[in-house]
Amino acid sequence: MVRKRWEKEGHAFTEAMIESVAKDTAMSRRISNENLSTSTKNSTSKSTNGVIQSRCHSSTANVDDSSSSIATGPTFKSLRSHNRRTYNLASIDSSKFTNGANGDECETVEHSEHDQSQTISLATEKKKADKPFMNGDGFNLKGSDKSLQPLSWRYLPSILREIYACPIRGRDEEKAVSSVSTPKENCKSRVEVSASLELRLRLRRPRALPAHRDIRGSVLILDLSGFTALGERLKSELGDSEGAAEFAFRVNTILSTMVERVYQFGGDVLMFAGDALICLFDEVEEETENNGDASLHIDSNALTNEKTLEQNTLSRVRECCLRVLGEVASNDGAGGDFTIHGGAAHGMVRCIFLGRPSSAPGDCAFIVSGVPLLQAGKLLNMAGEGEILIDGQDGPITEEEGIRFFSKSADVELANEYEETVLYPKMGGYSVHSHARAYLGTLAARRSDHAENAMSILLNELRPVAIVFVGLHDLNDIARDTTLLQLMNSAFVSLSQITYSCNGAVRDMLCDDKGCVFIAVFGAHSHEVNPCFDATVCAMRMKDALDELNFERFSLGVSFGECFCGEVGPSIRADYVVMGTEVNMAARLMGKAPNRGILASKRVYTNSKKFILFRQSEHLKVKGKDGFFHAYIPEARAFAPSTSIIDDGNLSDSPEQPFILLPSREYEMTKMLRALHEAEVSIPKVLILCGGPFLGKSRMISSLSENAISAGFTVLQSFRTSLDSFTSYFPFRQITLTALLMCASKLLGQVTDDEVAAIEMLIENKILTKTDRVVLGSILPTVSDSQLLSLLKGQSTTALTKSISDTLIKLFVPLQPIMVVFEGDGEIDPSSWSVISEMQQRAVEECSRLLLVISSRNVLTIPSAVSHLQREAEYAKLTPLDKYETEIYLEVLLGVHDKGIGVDQKLLDAVHDRANGCPSFIEYIVSWALGKKMIEYDEGKNVMSFNLPVTQSEDVAAAIPKELSSIVLASFNDLPAILWDVLKIASCIGFSFDENAYEALDENLDFMPRVKTLAATHDVFERIDGHRYKWKHQAVYEAVKSLLIGNQRAQIHSMIVDVFEHYHKNGHFSNMVKCDLHRLFAWHCTLAGKWDAAYNQYMEAGKRAEETYNFPEAAKMYEEAISSQKKIDPLPLLRSRLLPTVKLGNCLRELARYNDAEEVLKTCLEEAERAMKKSDADEQMYVHSLTALAALNQAQSKYNEAKELYEKALPIARNLQESRTSLWLAVHIAGYAETLRKSGDLPTAETLHWEALHIRSCSANEGACTSLELAISYTQLGCTLFGQKKYEEAYKQHRLALKTRFEYLDFSHGHVSESLNYCAEALCSLGRAADGIPLAIHAVNIRKVVFGTSHPAYAHALSILASCYHAVGRSCDARDYFEECLSICEAVFQKNHANIIPNLMNYGKVLCSTGDYEKAKSVFQRAIVIHKKNFTEGQRASELETCQSQVQELTEKIESNTKALQCASVCERNMPIPTVDIKKKGTPIIVITDIGRDVDDEYALVLLASLARMHLLDPIAVVATLSPQRERAYLARGVLDILGFPNIPIGIGSCGGAKGKAGLDVYSAEYSRSCSCIYECGVELMARALSASPDKSVQVFCIGSLTDAATLMKDHEELFVKKVKEVSVMGGLNEIEEGKFVVPDTAYNNNCDAPSAAYVYQKCQELCIPTITLSRYAAYGCPIPTAVLDNLKKTEHMVVNNIVNVRTASINELWKKVNMPTSDTRREKLPPRCNRLWFCQTFLGRDDVETDGASPIMSHVEKLNMYDPLALLCCVPAYREAHFRMETVTVNGVPQSVVGLSQDQTGIVDPEVLCAELFSLFRLAFLRSLQNICKRRVAMQRTSMDF
Repeated sequence: MVRKRWEKEGHAFTEAMIESVAKDTAMSRRISNENLSTSTKNSTSKSTNGVIQSRCHSSTANVDDSSSSIATGPTFKSLRSHNRRTYNLASIDSSKFTNGANGDECETVEHSEHDQSQTISLATEKKKADKPFMNGDGFNLKGSDKSLQPLSWRYLPSILREIYACPIRGRDEEKAVSSVSTPKENCKSRVEVSASLELRLRLRRPRALPAHRDIRGSVLILDLSGFTALGERLKSELGDSEGAAEFAFRVNTILSTMVERVYQFGGDVLMFAGDALICLFDEVEEETENNGDASLHIDSNALTNEKTLEQNTLSRVRECCLRVLGEVASNDGAGGDFTIHGGAAHGMVRCIFLGRPSSAPGDCAFIVSGVPLLQAGKLLNMAGEGEILIDGQDGPITEEEGIRFFSKSADVELANEYEETVLYPKMGGYSVHSHARAYLGTLAARRSDHAENAMSILLNELRPVAIVFVGLHDLNDIARDTTLLQLMNSAFVSLSQITYSCNGAVRDMLCDDKGCVFIAVFGAHSHEVNPCFDATVCAMRMKDALDELNFERFSLGVSFGECFCGEVGPSIRADYVVMGTEVNMAARLMGKAPNRGILASKRVYTNSKKFILFRQSEHLKVKGKDGFFHAYIPEARAFAPSTSIIDDGNLSDSPEQPFILLPSREYEMTKMLRALHEAEVSIPKVLILCGGPFLGKSRMISSLSENAISAGFTVLQSFRTSLDSFTSYFPFRQITLTALLMCASKLLGQVTDDEVAAIEMLIENKILTKTDRVVLGSILPTVSDSQLLSLLKGQSTTALTKSISDTLIKLFVPLQPIMVVFEGDGEIDPSSWSVISEMQQRAVEECSRLLLVISSRNVLTIPSAVSHLQREAEYAKLTPLDKYETEIYLEVLLGVHDKGIGVDQKLLDAVHDRANGCPSFIEYIVSWALGKKMIEYDEGKNVMSFNLPVTQSEDVAAAIPKELSSIVLASFNDLPAILWDVLKIASCIGFSFDENAYEALDENLDFMPRVKTLAATHDVFERIDGHRYKWKHQAVYEAVKSLLIGNQRAQIHSMIVDVFEHYHKNGHFSNMVKCDLHRLFAWHCTLAGKWDAAYNQYMEAGKRAEETYNFPEAAKMYEEAISSQKKIDPLPLLRSRLLPTVKLGNCLRELARYNDAEEVLKTCLEEAERAMKKSDADEQMYVHSLTALAALNQAQSKYNEAKELYEKALPIARNLQESRTSLWLAVHIAGYAETLRKSGDLPTAETLHWEALHIRSCSANEGACTSLELAISYTQLGCTLFGQKKYEEAYKQHRLALKTRFEYLDFSHGHVSESLNYCAEALCSLGRAADGIPLAIHAVNIRKVVFGTSHPAYAHALSILASCYHAVGRSCDARDYFEECLSICEAVFQKNHANIIPNLMNYGKVLCSTGDYEKAKSVFQRAIVIHKKNFTEGQRASELETCQSQVQELTEKIESNTKALQCASVCERNMPIPTVDIKKKGTPIIVITDIGRDVDDEYALVLLASLARMHLLDPIAVVATLSPQRERAYLARGVLDILGFPNIPIGIGSCGGAKGKAGLDVYSAEYSRSCSCIYECGVELMARALSASPDKSVQVFCIGSLTDAATLMKDHEELFVKKVKEVSVMGGLNEIEEGKFVVPDTAYNNNCDAPSAAYVYQKCQELCIPTITLSRYAAYGCPIPTAVLDNLKKTEHMVVNNIVNVRTASINELWKKVNMPTSDTRREKLPPRCNRLWFCQTFLGRDDVETDGASPIMSHVEKLNMYDPLALLCCVPAYREAHFRMETVTVNGVPQSVVGLSQDQTGIVDPEVLCAELFSLFRLAFLRSLQNICKRRVAMQRTSMDF
């Protein structure tokens, strides 16, 4: 048989292929069933009819079975990619292959991505390879090549090399083609041919993974035995190091021989399975000569005769086995140490491709399976030592036969031919694509990357290694069942990821005689601290992963011991292997493990038992181990406390030297301790510690921290680097992160080191809100929610500062007392100063036990905006030590302090002079001198003095080096060179650095491991927290920096940049926030002088900052980008020049730096306009420049200028729509529309907004636009419609925006308040002002919290609320709100700003209503002046006309001086009594309440609102009683307003029996405000209400003191008798008897004014007025679960939120009172029966609780009693009959009823039904007042109420 081989020149195959394809291309022929082969005797060849038969079978859709595959391996033995369908090569346009990633339109998307790095154009010049950087170890750092380096090819089997073959690029490709195609005129055809050829090569690759392909051939398994004994013997004879080297040599020699012989006989080593080789010999056709021609000849009989091919293939296998057996046995160097046995079988072999498309090592796997493999495995187990069994052949091949064969086949020609075919560089113009790298094992890939300069951890050696074998028994039938392919792939991907996460490496995934096995190793590629622990944890995680994948049969084995680790094999095929007895042990433990179980060896158990809990297995016996033994089953991780949180024991290490309070330090330390003490007693302080470098600031802070911890403080410290000066809020990053984790731990008991998990837990438990998460995202980008990021846009820096302070205080309060330390080598940014100032001001009320400590090397530059800190802060300043203090410190360091031994004056002078009074330098000098033995005790003088060598002068100072760096670095003289490199690199990085940020340096430099080594051995670095380090000594840092000159620093930064680029291309930096990564990258590029790279990275960093709406940081990034850009030579293109300028201008606009923004953007526009006149015009950049300046003008109310710019930009933008997303166009359209709206062109604005809304809606459907962005369009369109008085349509749009924002945001968010505002405004204009008031009040409250009381947004909310009040007739209240609004606008806006006009017009209307005509006229006149200054003629003309007509009308009124109108307007203060209409509105009711005492009264008003909306009750008056009654009236007014009943009149009642006694508190509420429209006399109000009502129609409802009811009856008895039909009271009666007068008991309401209570009951019975009394027993009979009331919080209504907060406080306060003695005056009016037992039985459902009287009790409360709402429900006959059983007596012929006679007779029919009724009524009130926007959140389901 003649074997197919390469000719010596290496071009025969290329020539034949190109000639064949060229013919087919020229003839436009369809080629089917190709099979190309090369001639062995001629240098040229041609195809026979262009057709070659296929014997390769594709069995899945994932493999292109219609493709043509071209074999390009070293022997090209198979040429086996075959085509069952035809395609026309001539129809393929070669031009499609000239653009890299887009060059293969025939492939699927997955395939295109997989091969996206390829380019095929021959005209493209070959890119120069990146110059590798040589580090201290001498290994190369390469870039990402498009083809695999030759050194990497050998780690892949030939089948993979052939599949991923690709032409060599550029000139090499042209050279390869020209060598076989001479005519120059055929250049174009050669390009087409090459493109077609590469297409065929690519088409046979798997389009997507997983995939499989079936190939007929023979599988050979060769197993090597004897290496274990050899390793142990060599180790014993030669020692560890020499023994390992000799062992590696012998193993490599024998395996190399075996591999070479496999390839020599046309085989392929598929994998190194431990100590075995799995080989494939596929079927190939014999070649025949054809008249001396090199044409390929096909014997059709041979092609169809599979038996012949099988026999030929097995014949080659047999010859290979004979040669291997004979050569190994004859090898003098290693043959005597090893024996071989094996098995071989023939049939259909399944090749499986697993993983995911990638070029990262280990991401893919290539596996073979099938019947031949299984049969070969069985034969292997049957074969004896020195035997190989071949399926179907009689008897084994023996070692003796092999020796005879080898002795006869010493054929020199064969050896020469082999040498010529094994080297891949002789492949004529072909290499292996880089995507084949994904199939490399991670160990082999690392070995390959470091080439010949491998680090020691990658050399061949004996190493302690842990091995994990995973038997995937569900996949054993993969050869027959293709449905298991996806499961196999999922298992591979999952197990690989787990292995990598546990510091392991994937060795193999294979199918052999043991079934489908996954193998992971630990400790083979790095010196792990505990590979046993890593391996065991990995196995446990793998078990969980397989459970999740629903595997039914699997087992795992874990073992540990010394194994051979290293590269074996020749240059043609090699691998990095792990071999040893422990590998076999892991496999055997896997086999013995129970199904779905893990078995670990004793060594694994011994090394991991401290960290993992094990249990012992039953006795086992395995092959290769004598006797029985126990294995161990890992069950769970042992508990290990988190080290990520700073606590008492893990704050900081002790200083190297003792902390000494020297005189100059003692005073400063006293001030610091005083500040600490004041913070401890709730006096918040700011402490500023200043001092130059090396003066001991860190030690002072460390000492203060120790004192703080002893006093119970939580200590939080910042982490800063020089890089952080680019960012906003950087001092708060580490502080916020630690506070988050500590809050989760302290409040929830959840220990975690994941900030995202921590914040989610805090939100879930209502400790933080979604808004807090967005706010914290400006400090910790990792916690930001992408859906919520847009919410930061539009917030001013002042509002953001306030929001950040709010959130930080929420985190700090639970951690009190708390000390926050800002320490580092950078200054504090202005944004952080603002937060510090805000927190310091608010700490007094909200977080009083707070100490802020600020440390700085220089005198702090405090911004003028927070200058008060300079006055209020406590200052401590460190200065250099004077000579006296230096002497004291020297005595301490020398150990002679307080021993009567002094310091020689010369020594003192010299040290003080050199150290400059710096304690750190004093220490270094003393340490250096002691090391030199230059300090001794002078007994004669009793002093410590210098002992100078005789050769030196007497000048002590001259003996000390002038450069202190020499002293500081003296201890590093013996440091290895590589560690010196690490020191120098670290000094360039900065004083402190993040381990995650520089993980890229670990791959080739081992940077962080060596940093840790230096920290441990030389005390150079210290860990700040989990992954942050800093130099432990500033002096060492400065000294190392001083060693480097500028060029050296640039080289180091350049090296770091190269590493980053390489690392980033491979998709790493998983632990880095993208913005931080780009900022870090840019900083190093700048210092390396790589300006173009710096520009790109600064731009990307700015973009990331903008995406998180961190505009201060974004502006800084764009400024740096502009600076870098100026240094690029030649200057970049126009777009690159202008883009950072435009973006900078936008950021400055967002920061309200309008002048700076205008200067930047105008310059940018001028340059863009100049470019438009030239050939290099960039229309897109021109549009950017125009719209950016237009947006700035609009923000400054320069509408004409903005309009002109938009009119230029929009037509161009529309033309560019196809090249940009439609969403981009929508932004410009909406911006122009807003300008038109604000300038008065409303119709055009409406049209444009509809267009923008349509575009955004389509984008939202496609996922390109978020719902929150869509809400912006709703809002803008709604405002435009409102301006055109299309109020109904406007309300619809605003309500859509409100519902959308309410769905995604916290109700307290500023954007929700915006929509609330606009909805209220629209409702007001629709004549529904009463419905608008609740929305407006909520908007005011939200904006007060979010923006503050000096922000225009808050003023806008006030103006809308004022308009609503004016519309309902409460003009005096409206006037107060408008005046507050205008005072804010005048302070914030520029003088005569256009935004003031609407507020002035509304204010003028309100003044007209109050009768203040003169002032109203001046207000309208001012509005006219401002209008004329801002708008041209015709713009917003209706506004101007309205103002002018108002001025004219008011002039006439003033001149006529109509007194009647003035009097009428003044009387407006007292609201009219509502018209009584019983049929339409229900029963009129007068309510007397002591609201503000407890939440019951407020609940009653909520219930009253629902009953009024249902037209069951008609409240005609509400009177607030009980001192302080005015405040209670204000609260009642606020409650009714926010519930949507602003027209119910409120009156101020009496003191309720509390006159002359201590005033009673009224709880606070944001909606309680002073009001002008309140009746000063509540009795007068009630009398007027009665007068306006029909006879015997009014219900008088008393839920407070009865004083006012008694007064009403006394003063207006006749009116009372005539109008009142019934009196309802929440109180209680003594025992009742038929015919006898009922008498009030000592209930709280009765007890407030007992005489009045008795009078009311007495007179009602005398005057024949029915009464109904609901007692406390009724409330006891219907307790309300707290969960029911908490469910109401989902409405987000201010009333329910306030009620819940007050309820918690009042319950806790009541708990304190019931625990006081009955004689204690602090119990106030609380009856003696209300004691601890009563409380526990009433609220807790038990007799007692293990909580003292001073501790909060609310968390134990399960139910609450509602008194007043039940009493109000009794006023409605329908509810009275359905839910209550009344006891009635008749007095004077009139019924007197009571509900709840006793504890047993509560009068409640069905508590559960009644509770549900109350919930539904409360729900109705809250939902209706907020226009049902939160209806979905509050499900009206009884199942949600736990009764």
